Amino acid sequence: MIDPRTVLFLASMLGGLMAVVLFVLRRTHPARIDGLGTWSLGLLGIAVGTMLAFCRPWLPEMLTVSVARVLLLGSLFAIYLGTLRFIGLKPNLRVWVPVILMGVMLQVVFTHVHPSFHARLIVATSLAASLFLSQAWVLWAHATPTFAPRLCLAVSLLLAMLQLMRLVTSFVLPLGESVYVTTTPNMVYVVGLALAVLFYSVGMVLMASERLRTELEQLATRDSLTNAINRRQMTALFENELERCHRQDRSMGLLLLDLDHFKTINDTYGHQAGDEVLIKLVANTKLLLRQSDQVARFGGEEFAVLLPDTSLEKAIAAAERIRASCAAPGKGLSCTVSIGVTTNQNDADTLDSMLARADKAMYRAKANGRNRVETG
Repeated sequence: MIDPRTVLFLASMLGGLMAVVLFVLRRTHPARIDGLGTWSLGLLGIAVGTMLAFCRPWLPEMLTVSVARVLLLGSLFAIYLGTLRFIGLKPNLRVWVPVILMGVMLQVVFTHVHPSFHARLIVATSLAASLFLSQAWVLWAHATPTFAPRLCLAVSLLLAMLQLMRLVTSFVLPLGESVYVTTTPNMVYVVGLALAVLFYSVGMVLMASERLRTELEQLATRDSLTNAINRRQMTALFENELERCHRQDRSMGLLLLDLDHFKTINDTYGHQAGDEVLIKLVANTKLLLRQSDQVARFGGEEFAVLLPDTSLEKAIAAAERIRASCAAPGKGLSCTVSIGVTTNQNDADTLDSMLARADKAMYRAKANGRNRVETG
């Protein structure tokens, strides 16, 4: 028969080890990846709480029961908060803080004022199940549907089921007066809890790794200021789309945009104001385009727009929408644009040839008075 005390000791060691791993990840990952420190504190609290429970025969009941229970409840809440922070959500502290405090008070009351193992168990399992179910809902509704969040979701549901199982069986089966009894329900609960801590910790590490990979991909393919794709990514997308057009005899549009008198904005209002104009231009342009269209920053105040499955007439219409939107009066600084438009013309067309035509058309728009659309 497995010794529950040994399982608790191993769970404490695993929790402490994974807390260290997450703390190191917090120090080495970008600050934008939030929640790792809170997860680390939660796992550390689980490690300390289970170690106190392990030391029950040798330490006062205040430490091994009251403090251990408070640590475990607080640690589960910290892991829930860490998950919310990682996903970018704010916790409803007005609900959870009073609930957690009430649970802590009841644990103390049923330990020292009106001692009752069963009452303590009801309070602890009810709160833990609520936290696990809330965490499962957050992961299901808001996390990306990849392996790591789904692993954490499955473990959260398993933990909630274990807590509810322990709660229900406490009314129909003899559980004894401590977590150390070797009844089958208690062993399932203790072993399941230890394994769940391990798997959930692995899931948290994998979620952090997935987020880091996403961040690196973002840096490799996106302009950090405007969040438009960069020239390298645009070149790859353009070449793929042009190859598809050659293969399927389709038409694609290319727009080159250059902001008019942008240097004057920087010189008059400062580079921060100029940055805001660029950000606003990209955001507004994306709203005017289809989901399949792509906006790229080519450098400085010059942008390119890729329009798959688009004729010359539709490309000109899209360019006019962008020009009119930029020229329309609005809040804050604005800037007009000169736009060159072209489409693929034959099977020999390349990115360089299309860019050359769009570039000539754009400079013709500037020469003809700016705030214009010209074709090439």
